[in-house]
Amino acid sequence: MSVHIIIDGYNLIRQSDRLGRFERRTLQAGRDALIDMLAAYRSVRPHRITVVFDGSEAVCDRPPRDRIRGVNVIFSRYGELADTVIKRMASVEKDKAVVVSSDRDIARYAAGFGCVTIDSPVFEYKLMMAFQPDEDAPAEENSGWIPTTRKKGPSRRLSKRERQKRVKTSKL
Repeated sequence: MSVHIIIDGYNLIRQSDRLGRFERRTLQAGRDALIDMLAAYRSVRPHRITVVFDGSEAVCDRPPRDRIRGVNVIFSRYGELADTVIKRMASVEKDKAVVVSSDRDIARYAAGFGCVTIDSPVFEYKLMMAFQPDEDAPAEENSGWIPTTRKKGPSRRLSKRERQKRVKTSKL
Protein backbone atom coordinates (compact mmCIF):
# COMPACT_ATOMS: atom_id res chain seq x y z
CA MET A 1 0.00 0.00 0.00
CA SER A 2 1.41 3.36 -1.06
CA VAL A 3 1.69 6.16 1.49
CA HIS A 4 0.97 9.76 0.53
CA ILE A 5 2.79 12.23 2.79
CA ILE A 6 1.00 15.61 2.96
CA ILE A 7 3.13 18.32 4.58
CA ASP A 8 2.16 21.71 5.98
CA GLY A 9 5.19 23.47 4.47
CA TYR A 10 5.52 26.65 6.50
CA ASN A 11 4.67 24.78 9.69
CA LEU A 12 7.55 22.35 9.13
CA ILE A 13 9.96 25.15 8.18
CA ARG A 14 9.12 27.21 11.26
CA GLN A 15 9.29 24.24 13.63
CA SER A 16 12.77 23.32 12.38
CA ASP A 17 15.95 25.08 13.47
CA ARG A 18 17.78 23.86 10.36
CA LEU A 19 15.15 25.09 7.88
CA GLY A 20 14.42 28.19 9.94
CA ARG A 21 17.94 29.46 9.27
CA PHE A 22 17.22 29.44 5.53
CA GLU A 23 13.85 31.12 6.00
CA ARG A 24 15.45 33.96 7.98
CA ARG A 25 17.41 34.83 4.82
CA THR A 26 14.39 34.74 2.51
CA LEU A 27 11.08 32.92 2.42
CA GLN A 28 12.05 31.43 -0.95
CA ALA A 29 15.30 30.04 0.51
CA GLY A 30 13.32 28.29 3.26
CA ARG A 31 10.94 26.72 0.74
CA ASP A 32 13.82 25.64 -1.51
CA ALA A 33 15.69 24.05 1.42
CA LEU A 34 12.58 22.10 2.43
CA ILE A 35 11.94 20.91 -1.12
CA ASP A 36 15.60 19.86 -1.50
CA MET A 37 15.39 17.91 1.76
CA LEU A 38 12.14 16.20 0.69
CA ALA A 39 13.53 15.35 -2.76
CA ALA A 40 16.58 13.74 -1.15
CA TYR A 41 14.29 11.81 1.22
CA ARG A 42 12.16 10.69 -1.73
CA SER A 43 15.24 9.21 -3.40
CA VAL A 44 15.70 6.99 -0.32
CA ARG A 45 12.01 6.27 0.37
CA PRO A 46 9.82 6.49 -2.75
CA HIS A 47 6.59 7.73 -1.13
CA ARG A 48 4.29 10.25 -2.78
CA ILE A 49 5.08 13.60 -1.17
CA THR A 50 3.00 16.77 -1.38
CA VAL A 51 4.03 19.96 0.38
CA VAL A 52 1.42 22.71 0.75
CA PHE A 53 2.27 26.39 1.24
CA ASP A 54 0.03 29.38 1.92
CA GLY A 55 -0.51 31.24 -1.34
CA SER A 56 -1.11 34.52 0.44
CA GLU A 57 2.51 34.47 1.70
CA ALA A 58 3.97 33.20 -1.57
CA VAL A 59 5.94 35.91 -3.29
CA CYS A 60 7.49 33.91 -6.06
CA ASP A 61 7.22 33.24 -9.75
CA ARG A 62 6.17 29.60 -9.37
CA PRO A 63 2.80 28.28 -10.54
CA PRO A 64 0.18 27.27 -7.93
CA ARG A 65 0.94 23.58 -8.62
CA ASP A 66 4.34 22.25 -9.53
CA ARG A 67 6.39 19.05 -9.36
CA ILE A 68 10.02 19.56 -8.36
CA ARG A 69 12.32 16.53 -8.36
CA GLY A 70 9.40 14.21 -7.60
CA VAL A 71 7.87 16.37 -4.85
CA ASN A 72 4.44 17.89 -5.53
CA VAL A 73 4.36 21.54 -4.47
CA ILE A 74 1.00 23.28 -4.02
CA PHE A 75 0.36 26.93 -3.17
CA SER A 76 -3.11 27.68 -1.87
CA ARG A 77 -5.14 30.24 -3.78
CA TYR A 78 -5.05 33.87 -2.74
CA GLY A 79 -7.11 34.27 0.42
CA GLU A 80 -7.22 30.51 1.06
CA LEU A 81 -5.15 28.97 3.83
CA ALA A 82 -2.90 25.98 3.32
CA ASP A 83 -4.82 24.41 6.23
CA THR A 84 -7.94 24.29 4.07
CA VAL A 85 -6.07 22.62 1.21
CA ILE A 86 -4.51 20.05 3.56
CA LYS A 87 -7.89 19.27 5.12
CA ARG A 88 -9.43 18.82 1.68
CA MET A 89 -6.61 16.46 0.64
CA ALA A 90 -6.93 14.50 3.90
CA SER A 91 -10.67 14.04 3.35
CA VAL A 92 -9.97 12.61 -0.11
CA GLU A 93 -6.94 10.42 0.72
CA LYS A 94 -8.33 9.16 4.07
CA ASP A 95 -6.31 6.24 5.45
CA LYS A 96 -3.73 6.36 2.64
CA ALA A 97 -2.32 9.69 3.88
CA VAL A 98 0.19 10.72 6.51
CA VAL A 99 -0.35 14.38 7.44
CA VAL A 100 2.67 16.26 8.79
CA SER A 101 1.73 19.32 10.84
CA SER A 102 2.03 20.55 14.40
CA ASP A 103 -1.26 22.41 13.99
CA ARG A 104 -3.68 20.57 16.26
CA ASP A 105 -6.73 21.61 14.25
CA ILE A 106 -5.32 20.01 11.09
CA ALA A 107 -4.17 16.91 12.98
CA ARG A 108 -7.56 16.41 14.63
CA TYR A 109 -9.42 16.91 11.34
CA ALA A 110 -7.15 14.52 9.42
CA ALA A 111 -7.31 11.88 12.16
CA GLY A 112 -11.09 12.03 11.90
CA PHE A 113 -10.80 10.76 8.32
CA GLY A 114 -8.39 7.97 9.29
CA CYS A 115 -5.15 9.71 8.32
CA VAL A 116 -2.04 9.18 10.40
CA THR A 117 -0.76 12.50 11.77
CA ILE A 118 2.81 13.34 12.76
CA ASP A 119 4.14 16.48 14.39
CA SER A 120 6.62 18.45 12.30
CA PRO A 121 9.66 17.95 14.60
CA VAL A 122 9.04 14.18 14.67
CA PHE A 123 8.87 14.04 10.87
CA GLU A 124 12.04 16.12 10.56
CA TYR A 125 13.77 13.61 12.85
CA LYS A 126 12.55 10.76 10.61
CA LEU A 127 13.90 12.64 7.58
CA MET A 128 17.33 12.91 9.19
CA MET A 129 17.32 9.27 10.33
CA ALA A 130 16.54 8.06 6.80
CA PHE A 131 20.05 9.12 5.76
CA GLN A 132 21.90 7.63 8.73
CA PRO A 133 22.52 3.93 9.32
CA ASP A 134 20.68 2.45 12.29
CA GLU A 135 23.43 1.79 14.82
CA ASP A 136 21.03 0.31 17.38
CA ALA A 137 19.84 -2.40 15.01
CA PRO A 138 20.96 -5.88 15.98
CA ALA A 139 23.59 -7.53 13.84
CA GLU A 140 22.56 -10.13 11.26
CA GLU A 141 23.75 -13.09 13.33
CA ASN A 142 21.82 -11.94 16.43
CA SER A 143 18.53 -11.26 14.67
CA GLY A 144 17.05 -14.75 15.23
CA TRP A 145 14.21 -15.69 17.53
CA ILE A 146 15.04 -15.78 21.24
CA PRO A 147 12.86 -18.08 23.34
CA THR A 148 11.14 -16.42 26.28
CA THR A 149 8.46 -17.22 28.83
CA ARG A 150 7.17 -13.66 28.96
CA LYS A 151 3.44 -13.50 28.31
CA LYS A 152 2.19 -11.24 25.51
CA GLY A 153 -1.54 -11.51 26.00
CA PRO A 154 -4.28 -9.18 24.77
CA SER A 155 -3.77 -6.71 27.62
CA ARG A 156 -0.51 -5.58 25.99
CA ARG A 157 -1.92 -5.37 22.50
CA LEU A 158 -2.47 -1.93 20.98
CA SER A 159 -5.79 -1.01 19.44
CA LYS A 160 -6.26 -1.73 15.75
CA ARG A 161 -6.00 1.99 14.89
CA GLU A 162 -2.75 2.32 16.85
CA ARG A 163 -1.30 -0.78 15.16
CA GLN A 164 -2.18 0.62 11.72
CA LYS A 165 -0.64 3.96 12.66
CA ARG A 166 2.54 2.21 13.79
CA VAL A 167 2.77 0.30 10.50
CA LYS A 168 2.39 3.50 8.44
CA THR A 169 4.91 5.49 10.46
CA SER A 170 7.42 2.64 10.30
CA LYS A 171 7.40 3.03 6.51
CA LEU A 172 8.60 6.63 6.76
